[in-house]
Amino acid sequence: MAKVFLKKVEKVYENGFKAVHGVDLEINDGEFMVFVGPSGCAKSTTLRMIAGLEEISGGEVYIGDKLVNNIPPKDRGIAMVFQNYALYPHMTVYENMAFSLKIKKTAKNVIDEKVKEAAKILDLETVLNRKPKELSGGQRQRVAVGRAIVRDPDVFLFDEPLSNLDAKLRVHMRVEISKLHKRLKSTMIYVTHDQVEAMTMGDRICVMNLGKIMQVDTPLNLYSYPANKFVAGFIGSPAMNFLEGELVGKNTYVAVKIGDIELALPQNKGDKVKKYLGKKIWFGIRPEHIGLRECNTSAAVNGVIDVVEHMGNESFVYFNFAGSQFVAKVDIYDSKDLEFGENKKFMLYMENCHIFDFESEENISL
Repeated sequence: MAKVFLKKVEKVYENGFKAVHGVDLEINDGEFMVFVGPSGCAKSTTLRMIAGLEEISGGEVYIGDKLVNNIPPKDRGIAMVFQNYALYPHMTVYENMAFSLKIKKTAKNVIDEKVKEAAKILDLETVLNRKPKELSGGQRQRVAVGRAIVRDPDVFLFDEPLSNLDAKLRVHMRVEISKLHKRLKSTMIYVTHDQVEAMTMGDRICVMNLGKIMQVDTPLNLYSYPANKFVAGFIGSPAMNFLEGELVGKNTYVAVKIGDIELALPQNKGDKVKKYLGKKIWFGIRPEHIGLRECNTSAAVNGVIDVVEHMGNESFVYFNFAGSQFVAKVDIYDSKDLEFGENKKFMLYMENCHIFDFESEENISL
């Protein structure tokens, strides 16, 4: 096991395009760190620089206490699991898992012991003599993970390993990888564009956009205390609702003004944003913090219903408010009689709202 430390890491391509902008990040020994962000945000590029598969243009990468900028991938103490499995089709499962050890001229009895131990962990004992074409997608991915385990690396690197699997199998495999981390207690870095994967698997999550780190924190803190509008909108499903507004008020009264509507903020939030009075802001509120029932700090707004999606025990209600489409996540029993075009009163639970500076998009209500 080893910690991983990135110091001012950059990636600039020959055409001058800068993909990674001075990334600073410390990943603790034994931690499960997830890189998440939209396509093109450079999360995979950053992972590949840690692995040594992508040349570093600037900065330093440490694995343990060793600077690895100029060390080849095979000597970095890492093992990588790719999106496309990368199994040898002519080899059996056993031979695929043993291959890297065989190349290192590891003793046959040691190879056998390591392969069988990994196969037991991953429930592959009954398929060791099969070829990859005889396996399901989930089994192939487990073989790819097993091939990494037998190398006993300091750091496991996963590059979107579940994106080729169907939805049900992805859920099963992310549970299996999480269990594997708890069993091995190894440092793992996992890249995904799926924020549900990120939220359910990571000890901490590194949210990236346009080659920069937006925020690094635990899943719960990212969700509850997003540092900026990007993180707030990316983490959570359905996404947070946003509207342009202005902060108005005086003394202890602070409200968000949207058109002709004023939404009063609870005093604790109002105190935090008071110095922004008279300025444009972004008002944000999550779908689960909009309901059909009144509470002490709720603000009532009228909305015209566009669509109601029944999801089993809850519903997503899309409605038009202040010229924008909002979505509320409500109890199924509160929404079963709602109809398209109906004008309905929705309650915004203001103690859960977020206020973002209009220009910097930083969260000013934390």
